[in-house]
Amino acid sequence: MNTKQMKTTIKYKVACSIVLGCFIGCIPKLVAQDLQTLIQLGLEDNPGINTADLQYQIASERVNEANALPDTEFGLGYFVSEPETRTGPQKFKVSVNQMLPWFGAITARENYATALADAEYEQLAIAQRQLVMSISQKYYKLWANQETQHVMLAQNDILNQYKTLALTRVEVGQATAVDVLKLEMRANDILERLAILKQEYLALQTALNMDLNRQKTIDITVTSDLKIPDQEHLDEVEITNLHPELLQYDKLYESVEHSDQLIAKSRAPSIGFGVDYIAIEKRQEYVVDNGKDVLMPMLSVSIPIFQSKYKSKSVQNKIQKEAYRTQKVERKNKLIALLDTAEKNRTAAKISFNTQTKNLEQAKYAQDILIKSYETGGIDFNDVLDIQELQLQYDIKRIEAITSYYQNQTIINYITQ
Repeated sequence: MNTKQMKTTIKYKVACSIVLGCFIGCIPKLVAQDLQTLIQLGLEDNPGINTADLQYQIASERVNEANALPDTEFGLGYFVSEPETRTGPQKFKVSVNQMLPWFGAITARENYATALADAEYEQLAIAQRQLVMSISQKYYKLWANQETQHVMLAQNDILNQYKTLALTRVEVGQATAVDVLKLEMRANDILERLAILKQEYLALQTALNMDLNRQKTIDITVTSDLKIPDQEHLDEVEITNLHPELLQYDKLYESVEHSDQLIAKSRAPSIGFGVDYIAIEKRQEYVVDNGKDVLMPMLSVSIPIFQSKYKSKSVQNKIQKEAYRTQKVERKNKLIALLDTAEKNRTAAKISFNTQTKNLEQAKYAQDILIKSYETGGIDFNDVLDIQELQLQYDIKRIEAITSYYQNQTIINYITQ
């Protein structure tokens, strides 16, 4: 591994550490360990990240290509009809010529290639951020699915308790078999939803394993304790011009400016240095310098007389810079809108969580009252089932609120960290 490749590898690893640190710093400690491990695996093994890194390495290597001089020209000629000179006939000719660009042209090419490599590096940073966001959001979906399964299992246990209570009342003539059948149908619905959730979990697990570039059947352990922070007000953040999606346009704009400098250098003449060697055969008669070979130093100049292509490139670069400027403004506006939406959705998720938590507490309290009334025969069993269904809905909505909170937090992290 050469020095250039070592620098590229170090820069890539530092970028991974920075991206990982920024995102993990905003993830609750309760999920940081498991999620951090998954993110680290993704940054190391994801094919998309590796492809972006290879593209950056290619762009970096083009800097070395830009430092190269034009090819050296060699020529060999044999005189079929030997021209006669005073010292003898010419047999063959060997020539070598090296063109040199104008002063500063190589530096201009190097600066242009470096600017393009810097833009490619920002693309790598974007890919890393997007992968972290993708892994995090899939992880939270897995958590939501797992928690929903736990709620369904708990509800199934409650239904079994109700069924035991209903059977007892049927035996003493205080209830009918219809109550038991209703409980069994409700339990069947719960079991159906559980089976569907398990299939959805496997699908989500496959998608996450694909981000990690490993076998789809590898089990993923999800931390079960995930809560919304207790702070009353959520801090609002702003996007900065240091976001890689915006920095990329700055780097591309800079590359066009270097392209202008390269065009200016290309308009200057190129200078060539060379030498011709002509082999002379001796004459039969004696002459001064008989058969003396000829060595002729050469100096050549290449002048770009027709400047139309350079003028056209300059106009193209001017338009391209304006395009990058407007593209950056457009992308920043979209990121601002995305950030604002994520912040509002995060706040809405917190409001929903608090509301569902209160509703769930009240539903459980009402459930206890109804069960006691049912045991004494003072209430229809349908009311108990209605409250149980409301409790299930509040549990699920509470899980959805927590998931929405953290999924929107990952979007905020992607834009602001």
